[in-house]
Amino acid sequence: MMFPQSRHSASSQQLKFTTSDSCDRIKDEFQFLQAQYHSLKLECDKLASEKSEMQRHYIMYYEMSYGLNIEMHKQAEIVKRLNGICAQVLPYLSPEHQQQVLAAIERAKQVTPPEMNSIIRQQLQAHQLSQLQGLALPMTPLPLGLSQPSLPAVTTSSGLFSLSSLLASQAQMAKEEKASREGVDSHREEDGDKSD
Repeated sequence: MMFPQSRHSASSQQLKFTTSDSCDRIKDEFQFLQAQYHSLKLECDKLASEKSEMQRHYIMYYEMSYGLNIEMHKQAEIVKRLNGICAQVLPYLSPEHQQQVLAAIERAKQVTPPEMNSIIRQQLQAHQLSQLQGLALPMTPLPLGLSQPSLPAVTTSSGLFSLSSLLASQAQMAKEEKASREGVDSHREEDGDKSD
């Protein structure tokens, strides 16, 4: 009679052991899945923030591209008008001057990529210098043996990007200048009203 009881207690202990073991395994798996969920959620949040950042950059580049397109059409229209003025004035010049002017016009039309790079580089240097002066940083001379850092050669894409950032900053400076002029004009008007 003792034998069946001991077998029953052994099987119940084995059952308890396997049940608690299964619960521990399930708990471990749940914690593992929870950790995976947490890391995936973090990755998803990171991707969402990157997506919004990319959309912001896309909008910024689209606006820049649109502005450059308008500026390009504006410059093309200015060139057409100036060309028309030159064509109207040219007949009134002496034949010698006409030849000089025609040669100068032809030279002006032939802008090579290295010349464009040089122009963009000069504009960038002037822009950077104006920004440094705007910050009022002291310009200390370089130590002996060190030369002024030169700008890298401008490729087509970086040249366009540099040009677009230059145009954007020039537009911003023009807005600020216009606002300051309007402030001066309104101040003059107020002074004029007071003198009356």
